[in-house]
Amino acid sequence: MSQTLSRLAWAAVFIPVLIWSAIDPKDGFTWFLEVLPALIGAVILLATLKRYPLTPLSYQLVLVHCVILMVGGHYTYAEVPLFDTLAEWFDWERNNYDKVGHLAQGFVPAILAREIFLRNQVVRPGGWVFFLSVCFCLAFSAFYELIEWWVALLSGLEAEAFLGTQGYVWDTQSDMMWAMVGAIASQLLLGRMHDGQLKALNDQV
Repeated sequence: MSQTLSRLAWAAVFIPVLIWSAIDPKDGFTWFLEVLPALIGAVILLATLKRYPLTPLSYQLVLVHCVILMVGGHYTYAEVPLFDTLAEWFDWERNNYDKVGHLAQGFVPAILAREIFLRNQVVRPGGWVFFLSVCFCLAFSAFYELIEWWVALLSGLEAEAFLGTQGYVWDTQSDMMWAMVGAIASQLLLGRMHDGQLKALNDQV
């Protein structure tokens, strides 16, 4: 698939899901907070498309992450219907869609961090890239938890749906754990594929 078709396919998924997400969301304030990172990410990708193109894998992962954010924004993370059904089937005490979001919060940024580290020769390929990519994701996850805290302080009860703790006292810690699991898993599962795409990208430059 050519780069032009790939970009059109990306937009053909992103834009309709964004429009659907914005139509009568469960909570307008929560929708804005949850979808904002997806909008920022899309703008950054568009702005760097020619100057600093990424690997196809990175673009695809970012799109998946954006869809996860937009679905969570539409329903709120605590009320995604599919995960209400799963909670009944598996006797969960809560809706666990937010854990999917935090898994993606490590799974996707780990590949992006890895790409930037390797392409800019921040560190040599090998164990340090793996370790620092996980560290980046943990730092990113912790900062996001701080943002959630600040929003809660500034807006009070309106931020309850954004926080999505559902009464779980260890929610913040488990969110960061899932981000770490995602960061480790993505590099183990996709590292070799990513290396191949990086080589192809470097050959084009």
